[in-house]
Formats: sequence, structure tokens, C-alpha cells
Amino acid sequence: MGNRFQATDRFADGAQYIGGRLQPGTSGKKHSVVDPATGESVYTYELASTADVDAAVAAAKDAFPGWAGATPGERSDALHRFAGVLAEQAEDLARAESLQCGKPIRLSTEFDVPGTVDNTAFFAGAARHLQGQSAGEYSGDHTSYVRREPIGVVGSIAPWNYPLQMAAWKILPAIAAGNTIVLKPAELTPLTSLMFAEAATAAGIPDGVVNIVTGAGRDAGEHLVGHGDVAMTSFTGSTPVGKRVAEIATATVKRLHLELGGKAPFVVFDDADVEAAAHGAVAASLINSGQDCTAATRAYVQRPLYRAFVERVAELMETVRLGDPFDPATDMGPLISHAQRDRVAGFVERARGYATVVTGGEVPGGDLEKGAYYRPTLITDAAQDSEVVQSEIFGPVLVVLPFDGDDEGIRLANDTPYGLAASAWSRDVYRANRATREIKAGCVWVNDHIPIISEMPHGGYKASGFGKDMSAYSFEEYTQVKHVMFDNTAVAAKDWHRTIFGDRP
Repeated sequence: MGNRFQATDRFADGAQYIGGRLQPGTSGKKHSVVDPATGESVYTYELASTADVDAAVAAAKDAFPGWAGATPGERSDALHRFAGVLAEQAEDLARAESLQCGKPIRLSTEFDVPGTVDNTAFFAGAARHLQGQSAGEYSGDHTSYVRREPIGVVGSIAPWNYPLQMAAWKILPAIAAGNTIVLKPAELTPLTSLMFAEAATAAGIPDGVVNIVTGAGRDAGEHLVGHGDVAMTSFTGSTPVGKRVAEIATATVKRLHLELGGKAPFVVFDDADVEAAAHGAVAASLINSGQDCTAATRAYVQRPLYRAFVERVAELMETVRLGDPFDPATDMGPLISHAQRDRVAGFVERARGYATVVTGGEVPGGDLEKGAYYRPTLITDAAQDSEVVQSEIFGPVLVVLPFDGDDEGIRLANDTPYGLAASAWSRDVYRANRATREIKAGCVWVNDHIPIISEMPHGGYKASGFGKDMSAYSFEEYTQVKHVMFDNTAVAAKDWHRTIFGDRP
């Protein structure tokens, strides 16, 4: 297990990035980043205190007037440089991401890092394309136009499953629109968020525009969300924690964006290419060890294809290679922690009492025993209202259920509190189009599941939250809309003044 990122030396100055420099936390509480592939600590740091959060917010507040006052072209140029710095550091970013998350280096190298660079380049362009309604004389006597203005200091919280990409999704639209930001990454995975902030500074983005505080959610996170100088909160994480974030943000009347849990359905109609669907289901359920809120978790397969689909998925799952994340041959790494592995195993063990575990459902032994590994798992014969069908497991577990008519398949797909993502598999364009209309999710793929692109929005329906990441829709989340209206008559007594003065001059 060589070629690992050396975090201790790289972040010797601490895991807080405030006002353009790394510094230690001041909470007096230590925390370790653990390599989930080995269970070994790779970096220990002091968590942020509420005072550190205050300092980061103050730095962002001080930087806001200058950054908000920069022209869109100036912000765009800085973001283009930012994308270039990230591209130069791609190898280190990938290695750090694989170390702290246990991601296969192939995933970090081919998905996480290039996706982040592309997202940065997209927002470099978007910074110059704020859209607004055309100016016009809508009342007849006035000229109206719309301004889009930055909101202020944004306080965001990112999860541990995609630390680099989530940092980008939070930071980029905020700063492209002229805001400044304080981001709190998960305590488990701060490394690439810190590197992202350092790259912003190296690109010439002013000190204080991007700040990172690495602290506990109940301390640093809640203090950040409730801070009086924070004008907006963006949170990605579980639905229960999202509800708590909403409570705190509502108390101070903040703009709020929530991207929460998911339980994505994978609907296979009886005219689908079963080989393509089986490959798609295995890849989409196991990406990032299943720790993806858009991962395929519930496959509904029309009865004529059900048996063939289950058999082929089981065969393919058994070929997936678990191993060292830094070995290019590894297909799937460990889960983020032993606690998360045990949580996933608990779902599967309870399911044995009411369903069938077709393959997987165990912790591997041998060289992998020390890591947080869990075998790809396929479950059948579960009821629609069972725990493994309704609850977010967040691990390499796929549940397959049969359905008969199209109406039933779509109804079952919608039958959870979540609505983040889904897919429909069919050769019939009318059938697939109906599924895209009627499945209640923020993204519906057809004959694929998982790909994302910078130009298109990501966000959910129902208990999966509201607001969008990526795309121009995300950019709009981070702006205030202002109506400006000019009188064109140059007269003292306007017609509408009759409501007060009647017929008096």
C-alpha cells in the first residue's frame, strides 16, 4: 500500500484555512484522519472552535466588498487561473482524496479531480453571464430592469463522500457570483478542501474570499449556520441533519440550499437491454462503494426480465475486485470508516430475516480485514415497505424487486420520501419519456445512471432537499434579484397619487 499522500507534513500548520493561510484550530480537541483501507491514522489536527468560525466569517466579511466590486471579467479571469492551478495539482489532489476516503485511485483520477477542474472552468465562464430580464417600460411611465447582486458571506457544509467535488460545488458558484465563503468540510475528510482553498489563493483570488473551518458539526457547523454575519447556508448531507440545519438557518432568516439524502430507483422495463441494464446497475450501485446519494439502490425490474437481471447482476458483482485504493486494478475500495461499514452490515443482517441475500453481505478477510471493506451485496424478496427498500443505506447494496405493469413500476419508483435521482431503462422512446415525466426526482437518466455534467443542475425533490448545485441554476442560487425602476415622466404629481390626494392638485 505505497505511494500514499503524506498529509502530516503537507498540513503541519493546521487544518483551518482563514484569511489566506493555514492555521491550527483552537478548540483543544484533537481529531484524526484515518485511512479507511488500513484503519491507521494518517493526520491528526486540532478541530475548529467557535472562535475560529468567527475569525473565518470576519475574514470573509472583510473580503466581500472588494470581491463583490470586482468586474465579472476579473472574477472570470481568476477562476480560469484557478482551474489551471487545480489541473497542475491533479495528481496530488487524487492521491489525497483516495487516502482520506478510500476511493480507488481510478475514481479519484478519472472522475473526482477532472470533474472538479471542469466545474471550475464552467463557473469561470458563468461569472460573465448573469442573466436578467430585459429592461423595458412595463408600466408605461417607468423603465424597469433587474440586477443580480451577490448575497454576502456564505456559510456552507460539505459531506465526506465526495470532499473535493462538494467543496467545488459549494465554493465555485458562490464566489463566481461575487460572494465570499466559509466552508466546513467533514472532520473525516478535510484534506482536499484545504488544498482547494490553497489553490484559490495561488490563482490570485484574494485572501478571505475562500475560508475553510474544520470542526465538529454540533460546534463549528451549527455556529456557522447560525452566525449573524452569514447571509446564506448551503448544506449537503443526510435528511435528518438537513432538518436541523434548516431550523437554525430559519431562525436568522438566511437563504438556504439543501441537498439531502436519496434512494434512487432504477426502473427496468421489459423491452430493455438486460445486459446493459445489469452492467449499469452494478456500476451505479457500487460507485464510491455505494456512498453516493444518487447511487442506484432500488432496482424495479418488469417480471419477464426479472430472473435474468438478478442472475446477471449477481455474476457481475462477484467479479468486482476489492483492494488497495492505490492499486490501479482495484474496482472498489473500503467504506469511509469501520462505523459506516458496520452500519451497512447491520442493514443487511436485519434483511436476512425477511429477504434473500443473493451475493455478498459479508466483510472480506485476509489482507482486507483491517480496512472498512464490505462485499458488493445483492438482495431480493424484500417487501416495498421494508427497511432496505425505504431507508438510505449508503453502502454497496442493491435491492431488486419485480413489477408487472408500467403504472406499477412508476408508482413503486416514487414510493419513498426521497426524490434526488432515478433512471429508466427501455428501448421505447414513449415509455422512457413517460417515466421521465412521472418519476419525481431532480434527475432522471434514460438507459444510464450516474453521469453528471457541469452544465446541468443537480438537486432534489421531496425529502432530498431543494436548490441546485452545478449549472447556471446553481449560480442563480447565490444571487439576490433586485428590481430597479426609473420614472420617465419628470412630473411632480403622478397619476397614482390620486389614491392619496384625490382630485386635489
